Amino acid sequence: MTFNIRFENEHDKNNAWQYRRELVAEIIQRHSPSLVGIQEGKSRQLLYLKKHLSGYNVYMPDRVLDDTSQYPTLFCQKSGVTVAQGGEFWLSKTPAIHLSKNWDSAFPRMMSYGLCLDQESKKHFLAAVTHLDHKGSEARWQQAKIIYKFIQNHTGPTILMGDFNDRPGSRVHQLLTSTESELRDSWEILGREEDEKSMTHHGFTGMPKKTRMDWILVSKHFRVIDAQIIRDNSEGSYPSDHYPYMVDLEWA
Repeated sequence: MTFNIRFENEHDKNNAWQYRRELVAEIIQRHSPSLVGIQEGKSRQLLYLKKHLSGYNVYMPDRVLDDTSQYPTLFCQKSGVTVAQGGEFWLSKTPAIHLSKNWDSAFPRMMSYGLCLDQESKKHFLAAVTHLDHKGSEARWQQAKIIYKFIQNHTGPTILMGDFNDRPGSRVHQLLTSTESELRDSWEILGREEDEKSMTHHGFTGMPKKTRMDWILVSKHFRVIDAQIIRDNSEGSYPSDHYPYMVDLEWA
């Protein structure tokens, strides 16, 4: 599952984190994905989920936690996936420098990754979660190129998920799903249409907007069995301004 949970923002009023945090945890528990890639999680949000997502471990290796950063973060189901090692870096010209950003990026952006063990099959795979900038088109392109180079250096089974703030078919999408990257878009593998129903951003309204910007990209080592955009809500109140997107995978 990839899930942009919307950062803790006091200007969200009735949609502020304190009013929807239980629903975020409830929906993850309800659908019970083996692996969750969270975007926009600030430190207090991630610590809340760490406490309330029973059955999950959060992977935050050597992370510098502060109150301002929005961290892409992996949560792994204890009974299904173990992270052996991993790390994270900023999508900038100086990836090791905390909160670094370049080009026209509105915010510092980051990628987190882990080398995971599927406990059932005993196979290893790379899982990565990221969030590209929402305003800077040049930043998105440069950030995508950094991720592309990282993925190219890993030849094994790979899952890349996140909020890419771009449309299918864009140059960012084309790069990350190119022959050289060896990743494919799970939605496209199933032959699903690109229409209003595929859009994953809705601004807390439940009315799809913009495009299908939340992707799960997988290597040839996986078969995509099913995919769903999760529109769960509580009497019209939504857990985030994005829908979570979840795929069912099996080893090829």
